[in-house]
Amino acid sequence: MRFIVPQAVTQPSSSLSNCRGPWWLRSRSWLSFALGAVAGLSLHVPQAAQAQLNAYCQVTQAEASRKEELRRAAFGGDQQANAEYAALVRQHAQALENCRRTTWPREQAVWVRLYPCDLQPGILEAVLDRITNLGYNKIYVEVFYSGQVLLPAADNPTVWPSVINRPGYERRDLFAEAIAKGNQRGLRVYAWAFTLNFGYSYAQQGTRRSVLARNGRGQDTLTFAASGAISNPEEVFVDPYNVQAQQDYQVMLQAIARRRPEGILFDYVRYPRGNGANSVVTQVSDLWIYGDSARQALFQRATNRKGRELLRRYISRGYLTDADMEEIDALFPDEDEPLWQSRTPNGTLQTLPPSARRTILQSELWRFSVAHAVQGVVDFLTRMGQTAQQQGIQTGAVFFPNANQAIGTNGFDSRLQYWDRFPTWMTWHPMAYGVCGHTGCILDEIRRVLAVTGPRGAQSVKPAIAGIWGREGRGRPSLEAQMQAIRRATPDINSVSHFAYSWQDPEFDRARRSCQL
Repeated sequence: MRFIVPQAVTQPSSSLSNCRGPWWLRSRSWLSFALGAVAGLSLHVPQAAQAQLNAYCQVTQAEASRKEELRRAAFGGDQQANAEYAALVRQHAQALENCRRTTWPREQAVWVRLYPCDLQPGILEAVLDRITNLGYNKIYVEVFYSGQVLLPAADNPTVWPSVINRPGYERRDLFAEAIAKGNQRGLRVYAWAFTLNFGYSYAQQGTRRSVLARNGRGQDTLTFAASGAISNPEEVFVDPYNVQAQQDYQVMLQAIARRRPEGILFDYVRYPRGNGANSVVTQVSDLWIYGDSARQALFQRATNRKGRELLRRYISRGYLTDADMEEIDALFPDEDEPLWQSRTPNGTLQTLPPSARRTILQSELWRFSVAHAVQGVVDFLTRMGQTAQQQGIQTGAVFFPNANQAIGTNGFDSRLQYWDRFPTWMTWHPMAYGVCGHTGCILDEIRRVLAVTGPRGAQSVKPAIAGIWGREGRGRPSLEAQMQAIRRATPDINSVSHFAYSWQDPEFDRARRSCQL
């Protein structure tokens, strides 16, 4: 396995539609449609010969309204409407497939979080209908996040609590239902899982506290988050070198894989991003390599006793002294230069005075320690990706294009998300979320990733963009504007995803999130 000390990575507009977006993204009456109990409504609407889709493979207002009315009637007990609803779902699925086959991008995906309320009769169907109405043919369903897992309580072998924890629903498998009902609508359903962010609940489980990543200031990621050093105190990260963490995650992964999603996408493949000064690591004590497992793995990277002793002194104290140079020579007189993985002796180090040797070795040890932290993330992702692929499941990695940068002369982005070393047999999903008032910064982030991937980029790079159909929002151009800019700049890319479905449908999302089973 290659072990490379990270270096700085060199980085290599338009506005469009004024349309207001599909009607169902504007209609407040949707909530009563979707969450209200509708009984006794009988509709017998003649089936159209073929659904009419727009340039983004979205259904017309009339077709969306018709399908929603049939859904309401079907779940109100009308058998005729039920048959017509099922037929229309199949018709729209075929129309979507045909449209996507001839429309850029071939794959248009959306990131989705499901809620317990989606188990109410007809609500999951409503969510999936609205997703296909918007022209999506892939969905990425969040299955592991915020310290909970989307598995039924009666079939949850993991250490995390189930998202669905209501009495009477112990055996309802929301993710499996989403896969089955999504497939019926022409949707390819993927699992989307946090990776090293195991969540607050994990740290509350007995011996699992010792599994968390630790820095050189005596903090684990739970106390670091609680101190306000990061924005979300629920983000609690584990030591990627810890075997218990690996085993716990594999159990969860195997349970998700048994539901047979199309693929699994790994998110939070990194360390925490701190606020302010904590967003940059500039000294070894900033690194999350002080857990027992990470520390032991670091010492094992030394290839002679001088190297091991210098590593021990450096991470314990945070620096070396001239006396350290003389003392290790006296302790190990039979060895020449201190050695560790990736270090090649230069043959002249021992002829230099102690102060010069100290300066050289301390600089090398700093970059070596950063590389050790990075390698833990990469190895964890690789191991989990192999676990999924052994089950015949495709895999992908989600990352921030700018999270692998050197900062200044001696610092690094605290996330240490060196995605350029992620496995090339995975798909790469760069989160091109740049905010600059136009599409330029978004395109720059995508180009930065493509510059690394080379010829394979068009097939393996699947950008994720953030925005809203039909209008600007949160400082970003509309999704239409972003999509057309990407197509012009990188026409070979043929898969784009949108974060997130909740942004398109905020009222419906709030209602589903807050309602009770």
